[in-house]
Amino acid sequence: MNIGTEILIIGGGATGLSVARDAVLRGFKTVVVEKGDLAHGTSGRYHGLLHSGGRYVVSDPESARECFTENQILRSLIPTALEDTGGFFVSTPDDPPEYADEFLAACQVCGIPVEEIPVGTALREEPLLHPGIRRAFRVPDMACDSFDTLHLLAADARRHGVEVYLRRRVEKLIQSEERITGAVLRNLVTGEEERIQADLLLNCTGPWVGEIAALAGYEVNVIPSKGTMIAMNMRLTNTVVNRCKPPHDGDILVPVGTVSILGTTEVTAKSADKYQITDSEISLLLAEGEKLIPTLGSYRPLRAWAGVRPLFDANADGRDDADSRQVSRGHHVLNHRERDGVRGLLSIVGGKFTTMRLMAEELVDVACAELGVTETCTTASTPIEPAASNFYTLPQRLQALEERTARPLRKQPSNANLICECELVTAADVEASLRNSDSHILNDLRRDTRLGMGPCQAGFCAYRAAGIASRELEIDATQTIAALAQFLQERWKGQRPLLWGHNLRQAELDLHIYRDLFGLDRMPATRKIKAYPTEETA
Repeated sequence: MNIGTEILIIGGGATGLSVARDAVLRGFKTVVVEKGDLAHGTSGRYHGLLHSGGRYVVSDPESARECFTENQILRSLIPTALEDTGGFFVSTPDDPPEYADEFLAACQVCGIPVEEIPVGTALREEPLLHPGIRRAFRVPDMACDSFDTLHLLAADARRHGVEVYLRRRVEKLIQSEERITGAVLRNLVTGEEERIQADLLLNCTGPWVGEIAALAGYEVNVIPSKGTMIAMNMRLTNTVVNRCKPPHDGDILVPVGTVSILGTTEVTAKSADKYQITDSEISLLLAEGEKLIPTLGSYRPLRAWAGVRPLFDANADGRDDADSRQVSRGHHVLNHRERDGVRGLLSIVGGKFTTMRLMAEELVDVACAELGVTETCTTASTPIEPAASNFYTLPQRLQALEERTARPLRKQPSNANLICECELVTAADVEASLRNSDSHILNDLRRDTRLGMGPCQAGFCAYRAAGIASRELEIDATQTIAALAQFLQERWKGQRPLLWGHNLRQAELDLHIYRDLFGLDRMPATRKIKAYPTEETA
């Protein structure tokens, strides 16, 4: 592939796709390249909260105002990816009592709707909350499915003419004198080298912004702030619940789909790719979670994972030793012409998932100025169509499944059988996702359908899905087994810090199926992919 475009966007996460949609609506020929799948990076690794701004009203009022404004806009743009759970801020016996008044006053100053409600009302709505909470406030938080959101953004951008190329890694920026003129890519599926020439490159790679800038010889010191989260095996609340205290570890519970997300920690990582989840982080999150839900220990944690926030300290130009808790959640547009003396490259760093549309607007405003164009942003008022199904819920899938199975057997489609019992994913769902993505990577299938995200963590459905992928994509046994092992390895990594009780028993069963029933650990295709521990390390 050797093509040209006006704007080349590097990074297909929430920010990159929002930028693409903004750019194409302003009339630019636009191309997006992403090294993985949609929601492969930070956008698919957060706790699922669409902020009301309440979390930042005291520590970062500007970010709080931006979050609330964008929260209201996104409600109309992507309603099918959102669940209007509402949010509580509650003062537990372990929280500083004086913070509640400070929080209430700050919400009023920032213009964020807040209502103090009787503690009894909060406990009636969410009976698992700590019975000793002293005060409760209602705010307009929402839950958001990042996978659905990115699919909506990508589909809408493509409808308007954006070309989105997945699994393309940028290996070099093409530079002519004092100008960036394009990029050299590696197609990670075929291994081929590809080139794209562009009038302007927009670096929207989040915590990898510095790595892309370094390809041109310029330094952007992003602070890779790691946040660890735990998925609990059921919805413990139907409302987003925050502790009414200065932001800290383990102070939020977000109901997303069939589970609850307990988060988060904040630790500066070595890089966006090199970090681990420690036992101490897990213990801390669960201990803090019990201050919100005293019976938390009687429920089962499914898995842990982490995402890396791309923080940037504008005052210190992103120095690595900055305390990430003290760094603003605001975003920054970096014009490398003004900053480094090179034309053709803009970077954006920082920000929140909730403010992706605003970030895109401000970046494309600068892009317009660089290219001499005077088109205004219309993304806040331009609908994203067509709407998808409503926010994913298990009863929704169950109803659809019951309607299919209620038909006489001779009228049932052959692909109506269930592949993932935990998340009610059918063979038809798997086949449709494979046809649309043409990906050999089963982890991409997880992001599209939630396959393997239930209590068994792909202990059963992974094998069934691999068989369907082999048939639908016409790949040989070696490729199929390698794809299966990679998928299971990703699931295993998230379970490893949580191996006790029911989780340990489930892991032993999964290990028996993988190693003793199928003997996959002895297959040549899996020897370099340790999907489960070997005998020596078990």
